[in-house]
Amino acid sequence: MPRVVLLGSSPGHDAASGPSAPPAALTLPALPGCPTVIGKLHGQLASLDPAPVTIARAETATAYRGFPGTLVETSDLAGDLRAVADAAERATENLLILPANSLVHDELLYQITKSKRGALALIAKEPREEDENGDFIVPDVPIDEAEPEIGDRFFEGLPVRTRAAKSRVISVGSAYHAVTRPNAVLLGPLHLNVRHAPTLAEAARELADMAHLFGPEDDLLQLLVLGLVRRGVSVGIRGRRDLFYRRVTTQAEAEQFVTEMAAFDEDRARLNNAVKGADGFFTTFFVSTYSRFIARWAARRGLTPNQVTLISIALGVASAACFATGERPGMVAGGILIYFAFVFDCVDGQVARYARKFGVLGAWLDATFDRFKEYVVFAGLAVGAAVSGVGDVWTLALIALGIQSIRHLLDFSFGAANRRKPPSPLPGIPLTISPDTPLRAALEERKVARNGGTIRSLLKMWSKAGKYRAVHWARKMIVFPIGERFAVIAIVGAFFDARITFLTLIIWGGIGAVYSLTGRLMRSLA
Repeated sequence: MPRVVLLGSSPGHDAASGPSAPPAALTLPALPGCPTVIGKLHGQLASLDPAPVTIARAETATAYRGFPGTLVETSDLAGDLRAVADAAERATENLLILPANSLVHDELLYQITKSKRGALALIAKEPREEDENGDFIVPDVPIDEAEPEIGDRFFEGLPVRTRAAKSRVISVGSAYHAVTRPNAVLLGPLHLNVRHAPTLAEAARELADMAHLFGPEDDLLQLLVLGLVRRGVSVGIRGRRDLFYRRVTTQAEAEQFVTEMAAFDEDRARLNNAVKGADGFFTTFFVSTYSRFIARWAARRGLTPNQVTLISIALGVASAACFATGERPGMVAGGILIYFAFVFDCVDGQVARYARKFGVLGAWLDATFDRFKEYVVFAGLAVGAAVSGVGDVWTLALIALGIQSIRHLLDFSFGAANRRKPPSPLPGIPLTISPDTPLRAALEERKVARNGGTIRSLLKMWSKAGKYRAVHWARKMIVFPIGERFAVIAIVGAFFDARITFLTLIIWGGIGAVYSLTGRLMRSLA
């Protein structure tokens, strides 16, 4: 479980015009029990950290008394930063840092804290004005021609002083630090792996010594991310997507935002999140379109993921028994049963993610019995071929089994090697340097160095081709994932015979194995 740090003293966007109301004074009358903003947040965080650290200015600290956890009173921005440094130095678990006036969905907090990134921040990209033709009214200056700037634009009350790329924060600014072409704001929650806690502590202490350089509009969380990025930490990004997050500063905003929040379907977002985003073509279009609703139905009736796995196993064994008859009705029944065995194979993981019920046993059962179902069906097809007079196809069955076994071994070993590989750090530059020009120069040098070589060029070209929908799905299908394999068994097995089924599995599986192995060798050598 993460260690939670609530920032009750973030300077925020309204510090220049006067302090906002503390979240303990802001009520949410539209919610049952009319909770305060901070009371609701404490309730949401109780399962993560029942005793969070709250950092608040002395003049507003009284509003936070009576809530669980430790209250740290400060007098200024430098004190805020040093208090964060103290919390980071004492951290023995991951950190979740967020403003105390956050109005947020439970599911969004869950998704952020379950991220495998070493650091992850919630951002919002600045919207761009377009003309009637859909072109930007103010076109972007090419990044290599743009000059660093102290952003004076605001979005949702926060200064646009962050440069975000596709997957991570590139640069963060302040009233002192200039950013090249800023395009986003840091909204709130920052999740940090404990291994980066010492770096955060060092950065926060250095920023505290520079506090006199910052303006009233500089947000405390923005400054923390600035310190991390300047020290080379790769801070990943995510947007709100179909979930809600806003900072509440006045009672009028509290009433407005809670109404806006009610318009979001959090359960639907949670259900959609239960479906893997990187599934294959067959799974995406012929299973996940409805399997999520089976998962929700099962979860609401108390079925566990392991129980759903057992249903999938039973259907797989029944499918093998039907294939073993060798008769056409049995083959058709086997095809139908193996399809639904795969459906429930997807459902068990979706139940786990929707109900948040994870376990080592469940993960082991799912991975092990995926192979078991596949191989027992191979045996059923081979027996059915012998019974029906198609002939001896055991050799083909063993070849198909061998190809899949080798592929699973390669997938596991390559995945394990990649998990041990940390994300590429950003070039670090001192906090005392105002513009991020050295960072841009270092990134450009890295880009030039990485663009060299035939293998890198081919990989880059193939990666760019993936933006075309047809190429994207063709790449998904060619590797012959489990959904496509079960689809081949179901369709070819039902309408043809075991020999053609195994030949299809061998040919497609062989092509997929060569494609995967080639790609992994190229990525390893690049």
